[in-house]
Amino acid sequence: MLTEEQKNRLENARFRIIGNHSAIKTCEWTRKALRGEGFCYKQKFYGIQSHRCLQFTPSLQFCNHKCLFCWRDTSITSSRWKGFIDDPKFILEEAIKKHREILQGFKGNPKVDLKKFQEALHPNQIAISLAGEPTMYPKLPELIDETKRIGMTSFLVTNGTFPNMLKKILSHPPTQLYITLPAPDEKIYKKTCVPIIKNGWKRIKKSLSMIKEFRKKCRTVIRLTLVKDLNFIYPEKYAEIIEEANPEYVEVKSFMSVGFARKRIEYSRMPLHEEIKRFSEEIEKHSNYKIIDEKKDSRVVLLK
Repeated sequence: MLTEEQKNRLENARFRIIGNHSAIKTCEWTRKALRGEGFCYKQKFYGIQSHRCLQFTPSLQFCNHKCLFCWRDTSITSSRWKGFIDDPKFILEEAIKKHREILQGFKGNPKVDLKKFQEALHPNQIAISLAGEPTMYPKLPELIDETKRIGMTSFLVTNGTFPNMLKKILSHPPTQLYITLPAPDEKIYKKTCVPIIKNGWKRIKKSLSMIKEFRKKCRTVIRLTLVKDLNFIYPEKYAEIIEEANPEYVEVKSFMSVGFARKRIEYSRMPLHEEIKRFSEEIEKHSNYKIIDEKKDSRVVLLK
């Protein structure tokens, strides 16, 4: 369970806690979209509407990685589930309710499009990725089913260390499955992710092997989050793993120096967009994947 001090720290960072283990936080791109200041790269790449996206986690304080590039407060995370398991319908209803409460302040902002504001009160897309590792939530298949029941699309982002849960999700697929590929090999993985488990790399490889099955059910993406002098190395090795896994898309993205990540990694180790583009071109050279899009302000390149 979270302590009161931890809860207060999260609330001050604009998290809104739900029940025993869930939370939302209104994404900065949702805020920008409402003010007419741009939109998330996921809108550009996949067609979701940034102002109608709900950023959410069902496992706020549970994760088996302490990734150096993570902007979350990894000091609160536990590698094993503890305590009560909240009902998916309850946490989703509360997530939407709290999201609406946060958005109320935008109504009086002269920069905000009132039509978009009204639409934002009825989110139709959920990013299950805010904090923690969502595949640790025991009722994740039921949660995904509930999002479909109320007409929402879902993007599930996982670190791939719970292949047994992914196997369950095969019959309850999200709209889009992201699996993070944090390193080109096990040695760099351990240095980058600081895993609290012993067989993390083996688990990730097993999850990646399931992508071919998921491609029959939903859109699939492998994401690389790259940090200079850490995992921003060996594009040919990344390409080899990607080729074997065979996702529909690959996102090559720069680590962003925000949140708690600023305490772990200095700003200078954040790759520029041009460097991300060159790294993506190297992956392109060593694979059958081709660059099809990019978003410079997010420092991300999309391959297919």
